[in-house]
This record gives sequence, structure tokens and C-alpha cells, in this order.
Amino acid sequence: MHIYIENKKGVLKINTIKKFAMLFRTSIKAITITIVSTFLIISLVAFFYKPTYAVTLNGELIGYTENKSKLQNEINKYMEGEEKDGVAFRQINAMPEYTLCLLKKDIVSNDDEIYAKVTQDGTQYYKYYAITDDGKEKLYVSTFDEAESVIKKLKDKNSVNKNDIGIVEKYDTKTKEFTSVEKCVSKLYEAPKPKVVYTASVSSGYVSGSSSNKVDIGITLIKPISGVITSRFGSRESIRSSPHRGLDIAAPTGTPIKAAAAGTVVSAGYSGSYGNMILISHGNGVQTLYGHCSVLNVSKGQAVTQGQIIGKVGTTGNVTGPHLHLEVRINGVLYNPQNYVY
Repeated sequence: MHIYIENKKGVLKINTIKKFAMLFRTSIKAITITIVSTFLIISLVAFFYKPTYAVTLNGELIGYTENKSKLQNEINKYMEGEEKDGVAFRQINAMPEYTLCLLKKDIVSNDDEIYAKVTQDGTQYYKYYAITDDGKEKLYVSTFDEAESVIKKLKDKNSVNKNDIGIVEKYDTKTKEFTSVEKCVSKLYEAPKPKVVYTASVSSGYVSGSSSNKVDIGITLIKPISGVITSRFGSRESIRSSPHRGLDIAAPTGTPIKAAAAGTVVSAGYSGSYGNMILISHGNGVQTLYGHCSVLNVSKGQAVTQGQIIGKVGTTGNVTGPHLHLEVRINGVLYNPQNYVY
């Protein structure tokens, strides 16, 4: 069967298809040859060579590694330190650099040597904890838990310095000598000082102080004046020959003085070193004395109420400035007024 195509355009169309088919076959052959050639080249390279990383340190080639990630992980672990040895971290002078390359298969990688060269100049830093007292380092422990335990035990024992104890995290290239928790507590503990109540006979002078509790007087005293305490009970000063018998509260001359509690005025007048003095009895052997007054507003035998104005601050008697001298007496014995007021 024959088909004739007389149309010139039809003849051209068939010729174009033929040319395209020939070009396609040629391209396929070229691609196939390229793929085969590339495969052969890669196979030959893979047979004789292997992909490897060249490792340099400070620009100097120090070896080759086939596993960059594994080697770098080992170096990172070295830098992180080991907690069990107390090493917080390590510093190295420089990090290695990696460059991918192809080497003959007979060249052996040297990861161990590379690791040794990178870490040979490493510096170890140890972590520990300093226990401070008032900001000064006193003792050292290896863990934070131990430091916290020391502080807790000191607080439980009500150590005087419990609020001054602190913890400081430290890093150093050398370890410290560590102290156990119990020894830290023993060395840092400060026992509270017992409150001393000095007593003295009004007539015979001072006797030894004792740490006993204050005597229950059965009444509540109020502050006769507000001011600054300038001399405390029992203090020894150059201006007097014996320990202080009362409490001195400085205030401007003329400041009103209130009765510390209700009672009866035993005496009111001038009395030697006391100057103008008021002595009030509150019953049950309890008396309060107010010395150095500039003005006396009460008289002997007068009943007074708590808070009543009985006189004014002055400088009469043995004084260096205007103040109130306050005494508390119980059955003829002087007691520290600060156990009851101020």
C-alpha cells in the first residue's frame, strides 16, 4: 500500500520529525556515555581514594579524620569537664578546623593524635562553693547542697551570725581544701549571748551580774520620755567611779517627764549627784527614780497616774548635758531599766 503526499508542507513536516528523532537518539547516546563515564571515574576514584577531613590547628596540619563529628564530640566532652572529678570546664588555646579532601586509601586517620594535640595545653577549672561570713570567705565545700545545709543548720541553731552567712560559687584552676558540713557549722556557729541582768543594792553598790531572766514586777512601765540613750545600765565611764546605776536618755531641757506607772511619790527634791530627783513607789517593792530634773511638778506623798507629767528634763546634779536619769528598783535592788522599757 503506498501513500503519496503531494503537499510540500506535508513533506517538510515529515523531514522535521525525522531530524528530531535522529537528534533525540544522538542525545540519548551522549547522555548514556556521560553517565557511564562518570560512573567509571567515580568507581576508580572510590577504589583508590576515600573522602577524609584534613585537620589543622592554628594553620598547621596535624592529621586526618574520617569522622569529623565523632572527633569534635570528643573534644567538646573534654571541654565540658567531668562532674565526678569536680571539673567545671576546660579551656583550650584554639579549636581545630576541618577541610574535606580525597586521600589514598592507604593513608590512615589519626584521631587520637589529633585529640592529644588539641587538648595538650588545656586548662582545667574546678567549681566549688565558698561559705562567707559578713562577705568574707571562711570555708569551702564541693557542692551547693552542702553549702545550703550549712546555712540551714546555723539557722536551726539560732547562730548569732546566721543572717551574715552567704554562698559564693567559685571557679579556679586549683581545688580548695573542703570542709565537711558538720565542721563548717562547728567553726561558724556563734552562740547567742545571754542577756545579762545587773543587780545592785541601793545602799551597798554593785554586785556581780547574772544571766537570769528579768524579775516579774507585775506592772507595765511606759517610757517617761522619748530620746536617745546615751549611757546604759552597768556601763563604766570616766565621769563616774562605779558602774552606771540606771539609764540615761538625752532630751532637750524642759522636755516633760511622765510617770512610768501609777504610784505614790516617796520623795521629790534635790539629792546630791541626782540633782532634782523624784522617787515613786508602785507597790510590791517596785520603785522608779527620775534624776537631773529642771522642774519638779509633784511633791512627797502625792498619788500619780501612769503618764502624768511629774517634772521636766534638766541639767541639775552631776551631768554633762540635759538628760533624764532613770532607775528601776525592786525590793531595794537596782535592775536594768531596759528590761522593762526602751
